[in-house]
Amino acid sequence: MAAPPDTRPLSPHLQVWRPHTTMVASISNRFAGAGLMVGAFALVAWLWALAAGPEDFANFTALLKSIPGQIVLFLIVAAAGYHFAAGIRHLVWDAGRGFSPKVADLTGWGAFVFAVLTPIAIWALAGA
Repeated sequence: MAAPPDTRPLSPHLQVWRPHTTMVASISNRFAGAGLMVGAFALVAWLWALAAGPEDFANFTALLKSIPGQIVLFLIVAAAGYHFAAGIRHLVWDAGRGFSPKVADLTGWGAFVFAVLTPIAIWALAGA
């Protein structure tokens, strides 16, 4: 007879593991991938508005230029930057390098910094 669900122990990772850079970077990579799916839908919506005509395209462009639209675009570009940096990190790991805790933490932080700098750099270049 199985024990009732409320008496079974929780998964030990909740009590044993403290968050560390590599773990947070791994979870963030999954969130970035999900954010890129939002970006793909936004791209399809933009193309749909373009195909629908000038009025619909102008409305969609106005939405993208609004504060919420700019925040979403910033986050999508940050997700792309993070996912790219994490992909490079994994490529280095596939070559058998970068597994020491110090290097893994450093490259994890590097991916986070790259994620923030990517949209800032693109916005700066677009404004120039």
